[in-house]
Amino acid sequence: MSPPKILVTNDDGFGTRGIRAITEAMEPIGEVWVVAPDSEQSGVGCSISLREPLRVHEHGERRMSVSGSPADCTYIALNHLLEDPPDLCVSGINHGANLADDLLYSGTVAGAVEATLSGVPSIAVSLAGHTDMPFEIAGNFAADLAHRVLDEPLPRDVLLNVNVPENATPETDARVVKLGRRNYRREVTRKLDPYQRPYFWLGGAELGFDDLPGSDCNAITDSTITVTPVHLDLTHYQFMEEMRDWELDGWEEDDDE
Repeated sequence: MSPPKILVTNDDGFGTRGIRAITEAMEPIGEVWVVAPDSEQSGVGCSISLREPLRVHEHGERRMSVSGSPADCTYIALNHLLEDPPDLCVSGINHGANLADDLLYSGTVAGAVEATLSGVPSIAVSLAGHTDMPFEIAGNFAADLAHRVLDEPLPRDVLLNVNVPENATPETDARVVKLGRRNYRREVTRKLDPYQRPYFWLGGAELGFDDLPGSDCNAITDSTITVTPVHLDLTHYQFMEEMRDWELDGWEEDDDE
């Protein structure tokens, strides 16, 4: 029986410490393909390049960088670079948390989302901090989780989002949790370039998070590794039933008639 094929990507860029750590952690498990952006792509979400060409650069056997987003990397890997679909996709290790609402913007999670949409079991892995962090420990946990996913397939359209606290040790507990809610100061800073044309910087500091017991935000504050099963079906089924009373099929009728 041939070893499992594992696709590795990220959003911090090819050759960063996080992707080296996750690659080293996955190599004892199977045949690892690394297809990652050639530059940092944080915050690009699930964007794919439809109006500009992509360039692929080889850095050795099964090691490639792409001039695009993490979703581009996964897309081109699954539909062109790999002859057969991988058994698993692992995206990360991101240098910084991807908790709660971050998932909607995260390039790390987007790499896993693109693979999940193609039916490939996927894991997104992030380190919650910005100091000198335990990438190797996060990689070891991801490897253990990868074994579980390979042995027990995930449900369709479900990926696992993992966050590892910056003070993690081999003894750190892991917990299955729901997504929380983070709060940011939403800022737009207007400046002028040397030609006096305006440009804008988007951003804003984190203000904290909602206190939601059982959420990833609460758990990571307790120095716990968080694992969240994320379902790509965004439909709100309960409210959909309520909306059936809106009688939208009569929207073209004139109320005065």
